[in-house]
Amino acid sequence: MPAPKPSLGLVSLGCPKNLVDSEVMLGLAAQAGYAITEDAGSADVIVVNTCGFIEEAKQESIETILEMAGHKAAQPGRRLIVAGCLVERYRHELRAELPEVDAFIGTNELEQLPRLLKRPSAPIAPHPVTLRPRGGAAARERGRPEADYLYSETTPRLRSTPKHYAYVKIAEGCDHPCAFCSIPQMRGNLRSRRVGSILAEVERLAAEGVREIILIGQDTTSYGEDLGLKNGLADLLRALARVEGIAWTRFLYAYPTRISNALLDALADEPKLCPYIDMPLQHASTRMLRAMRRPGSRAFMEKLIARIRERVPGVALRTTFIVGYPGETQADFDILLDFCESQAFDWVGAFVYSDEEGTPAFDLPNKVPARVAEARRAKLMRLQARISKQRLKRFKRQVVEAMFEGPSDDSDLIWQGRLATQAPGIDGRLLITDAPADRPQPRPGDLARVEITETHTHDLVGRIIA
Repeated sequence: MPAPKPSLGLVSLGCPKNLVDSEVMLGLAAQAGYAITEDAGSADVIVVNTCGFIEEAKQESIETILEMAGHKAAQPGRRLIVAGCLVERYRHELRAELPEVDAFIGTNELEQLPRLLKRPSAPIAPHPVTLRPRGGAAARERGRPEADYLYSETTPRLRSTPKHYAYVKIAEGCDHPCAFCSIPQMRGNLRSRRVGSILAEVERLAAEGVREIILIGQDTTSYGEDLGLKNGLADLLRALARVEGIAWTRFLYAYPTRISNALLDALADEPKLCPYIDMPLQHASTRMLRAMRRPGSRAFMEKLIARIRERVPGVALRTTFIVGYPGETQADFDILLDFCESQAFDWVGAFVYSDEEGTPAFDLPNKVPARVAEARRAKLMRLQARISKQRLKRFKRQVVEAMFEGPSDDSDLIWQGRLATQAPGIDGRLLITDAPADRPQPRPGDLARVEITETHTHDLVGRIIA
């Protein structure tokens, strides 16, 4: 009788881009002969894929590593591997302060996992960890990593999302100089996948039953620039709209100056492309945008939003803002509030500025007190809640197309789904309370006609009619 396979469990932290990396590592581990378990703490090999973007994420990563180190200590012979963005930012510090970790894998070294799985276990010595800030200029001497890693359609991957949707990373790295952002230090410069590679992956996902594709990258709208493509994302989207079996395709993380008419026309022309744009704007005060090393001005953004809404009827706009950036005054914040109210975004996320070593913003004077920044974030989100509640009222008594997703996260007594204007995990939901008794229950990924019966601050309520 063959010996049982060793088990591997992975804890994935951070954004969908990190999630794809985690899925690749799971695929590599399975190919190397490991049985994948959802109970990471009980696995023979524990992998923590970390996020290192802002302070809160770094602390969560450290706490998770120490928690998993405790599980490792409970049973001799277990192994602990730490991967991801935190490793790229603090590789030397982590090695010095976490001797209980058997191996570290940066974001550009995922394919090294099978080799590292063969190494012996490290000693156990859990203890508090402090990532000591280095001055911005000193930390920037590290520069961007010499990165060339890109997964492809042939890379093993075990998806952890529900079966009906999948993230597809179309590029890695970023060329933008945003003063607050540490991503280029961790991910390197822009590297786009070939169109054929992306199409082959999406066709395989469609054959596996995936119904919705979500394209991701640090800046999806720059896709193909490094390959010499003029309208890279627009042309890619049009090609993906032809893939049989895929009902919806959307993209996240658009850069405002890269939103071309060709891209908007593709969204307007192709029924399978979701009328949805996720476009982090970061602020509306021109003074703050310049300090952040972001392009444009409030006037530029207002013209851009008007152009998007004119060319893509029914489009949903999602954005994110940073409050409490160094030097942000009450007047700057008032401009942001006024901008949000006048533009009436469908979905908004707001984050308190995180002072990150290695970024130009780290050296800026006039830091905003944390309590002031948090109060501003709360005020902005209260405003957006009122806007969201008002905007969703337009769906009352309408019949809309929705993707059925199965039992609600809140209760097994109701179902949930999404409109094409709602991305999974970050926007509101459609709660489904009823369906025709003479029809089979839909399966996750099925499209259904839903009559909206109620609207709330972030969610819709409806009943399937066909």
